[in-house]
Amino acid sequence: MTTDKKLIAVAAALLDTGGEDAVTLRAVGHASGLSHNAPYKHFENRDALLAAVATADFVWLAEAFKSVRQSSAEPAAKLMNALKVVIAFSVEHPARYRLLLSNPAIAAQKGDLESTAFIAFGEFIMIVQECQAAKALPDAPNTTLAGLLFATMNGLIAMEASGRMRPEKGLTSVESGLKTLVHLLAPKRR
Repeated sequence: MTTDKKLIAVAAALLDTGGEDAVTLRAVGHASGLSHNAPYKHFENRDALLAAVATADFVWLAEAFKSVRQSSAEPAAKLMNALKVVIAFSVEHPARYRLLLSNPAIAAQKGDLESTAFIAFGEFIMIVQECQAAKALPDAPNTTLAGLLFATMNGLIAMEASGRMRPEKGLTSVESGLKTLVHLLAPKRR
């Protein structure tokens, strides 16, 4: 493993155990077993290191979506499986999930981060297109529809993470909320 990849892995682990505040270049250098200055040789600043972690996670997400897309499941099941991938990631890695979808400083980064995020989203769009072709989702601009599904999922994840998802509000889980939405979006068969 190259030094920069080791530093990215250590930063991801620190995010998982201590949240974003635990990730400093000095802490990453120390936790990696390298000198405290090592991260400065590979990353311009903390945001660049966090962007590298986010890029690695978007690569993983793109591969996970591609695997779901290439599975033999029906299109609607593929869509739910893709959404479940993100839901599971948000539960297993909440700080990294927030880094991917809720950190404005990271979202403003360009280059590899932006292109990798678009690759991951592109895989999700292809799953949405399959659903549309199978009449499991409406005929609408696929990028818009994919964006709305993703935004709804992100909102439901945020509600659940903050303890605001309650049965008396009509929501019992992120997955059940998304299943209901997909069902409501499905064109009515005549």
